[in-house]
Amino acid sequence: MDPVEAAARSGPVIASLPAGFMLDGETYAEGGRLGFDGVDFYVGGRGGALGDVDGSVVAAAFVFFHPPTVVERWDRARAVMAPVEAAAAFAGCLETWAGAHLADGVDYQRLAELELTMIRAAPWAGAPLFAAWSAVPEPKDPKALALHRMNVLREWRGAVHGATIVASGLEPLEALMVRTPMMAGLFGWPEPYPDPDPLKLVWAEAEAATDRVISRGFAVFDEAERSEMIDLALAAQAASA
Repeated sequence: MDPVEAAARSGPVIASLPAGFMLDGETYAEGGRLGFDGVDFYVGGRGGALGDVDGSVVAAAFVFFHPPTVVERWDRARAVMAPVEAAAAFAGCLETWAGAHLADGVDYQRLAELELTMIRAAPWAGAPLFAAWSAVPEPKDPKALALHRMNVLREWRGAVHGATIVASGLEPLEALMVRTPMMAGLFGWPEPYPDPDPLKLVWAEAEAATDRVISRGFAVFDEAERSEMIDLALAAQAASA
C-alpha cells in the first residue's frame, strides 16, 4: 500500500470515529450543564482551541459551515466561558466518550504512537485547527489518547480538504451537498440548496487532491507501518459501540 492509497483508505475512519463524541447526546447534555445552548458547545469547544479570537476567524477555520451562523454561535459560547476552557470541556467529552464506547481488544497505545508520528510529520500551513488541537493537553488513557490524536489528524485532513475544495472552484455548501447533504441544516445553511449531481466530478478531483497531500503524512512510515496504522484505526472503529 503506497502513501496515497493509505491516505484514501484512512480518510473515512479518521473523519467518522472522532465524530462519534461530537454527535453524541451526552456531549450536549454536558454542554447544557455548563450553560451552553445546543450546538453552541460544538462551536465553542472545537473552535475554542484557537483561543479568544473573533468569530470570523472561527468561521474561516470551519470552512464548510455557514459563516454568520458560526459567528452567532461563537459569540454566545464565548459569553458562557473562555474559549480555552470550552475546548478543555469539549476534549473532556471526547475522553468520556472513548471510555464508554471503545471496547477493549485493540492496541490503542500503539495506534496513538503511530498517530503521533504522523502528526509530527504533517505541516501546520493552512490548518489552524490542526495546529490548535495539536496543542490541547492530551489525555493519558490509551483509548482516549488514540481518539484524541485521531481527532487532531481529522482537523488536518479537514483543513486540507477545505483548501482543495476552494481551489477547485466549488463553494463550501456545494461540497457539503455532494458528500453530506443531511448536515446542511445543522451547519447553519439556509435553503434552497444546490443540486449536487453536476458537482460530483469536481468534488472527486478535490478529494483525490486531498489524498495526495495527506499522503505526505503516511510517507514517514514503511509499508508495514502504514498497513498497521490503518488496521488499528479500523479495529478501533469496529470496537466502537
